[in-house]
Amino acid sequence: MTTRLHTRALLMCGAATFLCHAAAAQEVIQLDAISVDSKRAVQTGEATSETVVDAEEIADRQAGTIAELVDSAPGVNLVNGGSPVGSGINIRGFGATGTYGTDQKVGIMVGGATKGSEELYRIGTQLFTDPLLYREAVVKRGMGGTFEYGSGYFGGLLLLEPIHASDLTMGEDAFKLRETLQFSTNGDGIASSTTAAFQRGNLEVLGNYTYRTEDPQDDGAGNPRSENGYELPSWLVNGRLTFGESDEHAVSLLLSHTQTDDRDVPYDTFGTSGGIFGNVDRATDDKTAVLRYDYDSPENDFVNLRLELSYSDQRIEQDYVPGSSPVAPPGGFPTVNADHRYQTTKLTAKNTGHLTTGAVDHAMRFGVEYLQRERLDADSAPGGTDERVALFFADTLDFRNGLTVTPELRFETQEIGGSGYGTYDNTALMGGVSARYEFGASGFAVLGGVWYNENLPIIDDLGTPAYMTRPETAMNYEAGFAYDGADLMAEGDALALKFVGYVTEVRDVTSYSGRDAVDLKGLELEAAYSLASGYYVDLNANVARGTGYAAGVASDWEGVPADQLRLTLGRKWGEELDLSWEVVADAEMTRSASPSDSAIVHNLRATYRPEAGVLRGTELRLGVENLLDLDYTPHLATRPAPGRNVKVTLTTVF
Repeated sequence: MTTRLHTRALLMCGAATFLCHAAAAQEVIQLDAISVDSKRAVQTGEATSETVVDAEEIADRQAGTIAELVDSAPGVNLVNGGSPVGSGINIRGFGATGTYGTDQKVGIMVGGATKGSEELYRIGTQLFTDPLLYREAVVKRGMGGTFEYGSGYFGGLLLLEPIHASDLTMGEDAFKLRETLQFSTNGDGIASSTTAAFQRGNLEVLGNYTYRTEDPQDDGAGNPRSENGYELPSWLVNGRLTFGESDEHAVSLLLSHTQTDDRDVPYDTFGTSGGIFGNVDRATDDKTAVLRYDYDSPENDFVNLRLELSYSDQRIEQDYVPGSSPVAPPGGFPTVNADHRYQTTKLTAKNTGHLTTGAVDHAMRFGVEYLQRERLDADSAPGGTDERVALFFADTLDFRNGLTVTPELRFETQEIGGSGYGTYDNTALMGGVSARYEFGASGFAVLGGVWYNENLPIIDDLGTPAYMTRPETAMNYEAGFAYDGADLMAEGDALALKFVGYVTEVRDVTSYSGRDAVDLKGLELEAAYSLASGYYVDLNANVARGTGYAAGVASDWEGVPADQLRLTLGRKWGEELDLSWEVVADAEMTRSASPSDSAIVHNLRATYRPEAGVLRGTELRLGVENLLDLDYTPHLATRPAPGRNVKVTLTTVF
């Protein structure tokens, strides 16, 4: 099986090379860029499935967690939400489940550092950080474009880019102070974010401190969604120094720290009460450090080198609250008392080179990566070390005739083991190819790709020797089209849309009990339309189906979300005022052992930026989520959604 799939990976790259030579010389057509003035730009120029949430949308959504920030992308759904501990991210049926916060098939990176844990029972995603610390969130759905960052990302990848000093100083010598205050009515939430940015010559330094607190929220029926709220203090320092005759050298350092300290809260973060597990005192601590050196040769376009050393330390300490469980022994279950710690160190050397060979322009990325993850021994799971060395390569070939082809390869070796469990070695060759062809000046483009990937064994499975030399394997196929056009129905209007269909086939499954294979397929649509008068429309849609197999017997895949349509209608008055109405419609979901009803949720948002007077430089945002106070439970969630929530955010720059 593995040899056959390795051969497929090599054949994909061979096919890419054939396309390179077959499309060599055609007429070059230069098109003007088309811009749609709506909430979010549709990535029509990318062959892969990608959504970019920029700084403006991050502020506009007033999200309390990273998960709430990215769930507006098609194919991305939440397993619960509204809490940094109990929420999880699901992309194309992979990621968080109702049992674990992650299945290792959705990657998360913060400023270059690899984040995340393994299969922590009944604990949500280990992305404990605040949305106000970031300037951009990129969601890669599927496998395309992920091989530079890691292996096993069958569902996709989330890339978070922290805020920079130049975001406030605009590249000028200055000292800027930005203060953001946010209030929410459901749970009496309060958030304060203070950012100081300094730039002098080639030195940039930024510091941020964010404090967020919230009491238990109510659902649409007025019932508490949990027993306790949360407090989330976070800080971040981001600095950069450039030097050299042409500023070709740069050294940057990122440090961030987020923590929570919860007392007498349910162990089961997916539930609404302690249940059979009871309650715990839980302290969560997340640290990130990234040291980076960049060299951009002023004389050679093929030399643009980056050396990056990152460290991630995630710690969870838990103590059972005596008497909080009706069935547990006096000291609680071992799982409930388990402490967890993950320390991930990664060193990456990567070069991005630009060159021309005949009629083809290349943007070539290649590098080597060393990663070491250490997991603490816990009462409920083994500890150990996972060491990996990887070589990766990707080349975007632009034929200057509308055709772009991107082959990708990743070779990875692994040594994994723990005290009393033995040591295991694995290797994997992964890769694929994507392509996009634009039909002249028509604005239409077709796109697609095929990729093979492997998810290597994890420390959590050391207790099952049969799994330790059995990587999970997957194929991902995509095809679709994109369109960019202007002056279609009225002068000055613009339309951008992207439609993608995909199929993902997973074999040699070890992550899910009672399953040995999974097949998923789906359709995703992103569209944006704007008029010169300021009116705009954003549309996202997602339809997915999935089947799991156990000994050849098929059943519905429980990770598949409900079919969803997300529509935003709005109007902008220049840069001063933006009003919008968002409708999120989920279809009834019956293809599950835990069916869910249909739901239509309405959200309102307003942004006001005075352009004159004493309030110039101030932003006032007002949002109303779940306007009609609907009582519903989203499919994949284990608790009802929050009821009506009015949010007010004030931001000013001094």
